Amino acid sequence: MMNEEIIIAGFGGQGILSLGKFMAYSGIMQNLEVSWMPSYGPEMRGGTANVTVILSEERISSPILTIYTSGIILNQQSIVKFEPAIQPGGILVYETNGIAQHPSRNDLSIYKVAATEEAVKMSSPRTVNMIMLGAYLKVNPILSLENVEKGLEKSLPERHHHLISVNMEALRRGMEIVQAV
Repeated sequence: MMNEEIIIAGFGGQGILSLGKFMAYSGIMQNLEVSWMPSYGPEMRGGTANVTVILSEERISSPILTIYTSGIILNQQSIVKFEPAIQPGGILVYETNGIAQHPSRNDLSIYKVAATEEAVKMSSPRTVNMIMLGAYLKVNPILSLENVEKGLEKSLPERHHHLISVNMEALRRGMEIVQAV
């Protein structure tokens, strides 16, 4: 029975909450039970932001978690805060840009992604979050690409639908560049 409890964390402005929203909508497209619970400080841009996403084949009893099955982490403060909160045997996918102290637990499957660097190479710096999602889905394929695309269609305002192909390209690129640690 699939029950993924994912923490996504980084700086405000990195698309953390959007990434969680895309995952939640994609889960709905896949007929899963879904919870999306954002948390962010008053400073938002530049401050830390995180979102808990639960994707499950069963009813979700509570959106409030202290232990997670997976983490998608985009900054150093979030590694420090959330690496200890991922359950043994869990998955941690992290962005390498600006990381001084890399995750070090030996009871997790840890993957690194140079997402910021790749987004710049692709001339689409705002797709870091989608590169991270692609990396995560490569190592934990809980959502189909078809449903992610449908989720983007549902969650993005109509005026941004022209960005769906760029986002899907970034997602596929994340799948290609993710590296096991």
